[in-house]
Amino acid sequence: MNQILFLKDKEISTNTNNRQNRKNSIKSLFFKFELFIFSFATISFSIYYGYSLYNNYQKENISKKLINNFNISRLYANEDYNASILPTTNLYETDSSKFEVIGLIEITSIKINYPIISKFNNDLLKIAPCRFYGPMPNEIGNMCIAGHNYNSYKFFSKLKDLKIGDKINIYDLSGNKVTYSVYKSYEVSYDDLSCTNQDTNGKKEITLITCNNIKNQRKVIKASAV
Repeated sequence: MNQILFLKDKEISTNTNNRQNRKNSIKSLFFKFELFIFSFATISFSIYYGYSLYNNYQKENISKKLINNFNISRLYANEDYNASILPTTNLYETDSSKFEVIGLIEITSIKINYPIISKFNNDLLKIAPCRFYGPMPNEIGNMCIAGHNYNSYKFFSKLKDLKIGDKINIYDLSGNKVTYSVYKSYEVSYDDLSCTNQDTNGKKEITLITCNNIKNQRKVIKASAV
């Protein structure tokens, strides 16, 4: 009888150990799976983040090149010059579209100095601020310029720091500079385009537009020629 009980206890103990081993094995597999997922996600994020930084760096270099070409053209616009110094064309091309540089925007108070691209699309917004609507630089009307709001503080990410009375310089292709004074700063809903209205009573105005990444709204800066 004791032997039977002993064998039965041993069998129960063995079964318990087997169940425990299976549980431990499942936990181990689950832990390895979690570790794999975490490692994969970390590596994927690192690759994506690195690519984003590299891509932004490349776009920034394009922007700097455009500024340099624009400045050279503007410098020699009204003077005798060696034609070999100047850029051969004002027309540029990306993988998805062709565009021109039509001016330069400079805001010294928030350290902005970028070319203005002739037209607007998502690809071109990654290179520099774009003419969204309205006339060409320094013409009568309301020229609307859109720019990205990056966490890296590039492009129009610092527009929120502009104050009433701050000055914005716009250079056109003729080499002329017109200074605009900020008279209004506000936010609108994402689909509100009333800021593009062209009724300026014969004045030269500019409207700067960027996204507010927190509120999903648009930041708008209005300025009038001094």
